[in-house]
Amino acid sequence: MAKKWQTKITLNTKEETYIRGYPLTQMIGKLTFSESIYLLLKGELPTENERRMFDAIFTSVIDHGVAPPSVVALRNVISGGNQLHVGVAAGVLAFGEYHGGALEDAMKFFQEYAKDEEDIYRLAERIAKKAVEEKWRISGYGHKYYKDFDPRSKKLLDLAKELGFYGKYCEFAVALEDAIEKIKGKKLVLNVDGAIAAITSDMGFDYRLGKGFFIIGRIPGLVAHAFEELTEGVIFRRLDEETEIEYLGNPPREL
Repeated sequence: MAKKWQTKITLNTKEETYIRGYPLTQMIGKLTFSESIYLLLKGELPTENERRMFDAIFTSVIDHGVAPPSVVALRNVISGGNQLHVGVAAGVLAFGEYHGGALEDAMKFFQEYAKDEEDIYRLAERIAKKAVEEKWRISGYGHKYYKDFDPRSKKLLDLAKELGFYGKYCEFAVALEDAIEKIKGKKLVLNVDGAIAAITSDMGFDYRLGKGFFIIGRIPGLVAHAFEELTEGVIFRRLDEETEIEYLGNPPREL
């Protein structure tokens, strides 16, 4: 007997392709891209508010300049003579714990600590005290450029309140930011990864989708950088000749 490969996502027949049961030909021209993504990930069509929230989330991470590791990797790979898709793949592979992975880690953190019904503010104070004393590195907090607040986070959280997705995870995320500042005496801003992590947790998504949200939102930016590198970049990027390289290995020696 042939082995079965099971899936609940897509059914292909000779006549039609069905996405979570909906005919693809009916989706075309009727559903937005964000609505289709929501359907794929959640299994059901989003409400109007869920669609608006998804649109905002993906837009908030669409690009962040040439400095992130993903774009540096992408441009270097393309400069070596590779095609657009190879560069984009290199960019995605550069996503890790410190770039792109924070969203999933933050979702997991929020869902583990704030899952039970209790006073969110007392919980935040308790966690903040422990985090400061034990020098935890909490994903979703802190940013190189934003010291007072991350404007992207504020925009998303304001929209979450308007659309009805500002629940216990968002309350906990903001309360923890305040509690850390109170204990530490220094602001550690809730960054866009943390805001998205809290909102998507309140929307009922599993934390293991966290990296997926970031990848979906950032792909258009990577494609744009890849195309620019292909059409306007230099051949064979390398460190500037004026860059001083300090060698720390063994001195020259004979075999």
